[in-house]
Amino acid sequence: MARDYDNQLMESVGVRRRRLRDAVLFGASRSRQTMDEFIGKTFAGIAVAAVVSAGCVGWAYLDRELAKQQQEQNPPAVVTPTPTPTPTVSPTWSLSPTPRSSTPVRPTPRTS
Repeated sequence: MARDYDNQLMESVGVRRRRLRDAVLFGASRSRQTMDEFIGKTFAGIAVAAVVSAGCVGWAYLDRELAKQQQEQNPPAVVTPTPTPTPTVSPTWSLSPTPRSSTPVRPTPRTS
């Protein structure tokens, strides 16, 4: 019995909200017209997308124009490149033959 009352109450609240929404949307001719919620959500989505894209286009235009104005007010200075000295490298090896010692060099054993 209590569940039937809860369901009845929820349905009546839903009907009341739908009637109020229709009264706000359609006024006196609400009984002759109905609005599908999908169409309303689609229209709202398109409107929001249009506003967001218009805002992005406006922001890009404004940013570009401000950059142009700033560039006109402060022209870039002409920079002449100065030559940098190249470092000279002295070789640490030589192409001349070196005398070899007669005794071979043996590696020392590692201790751990």
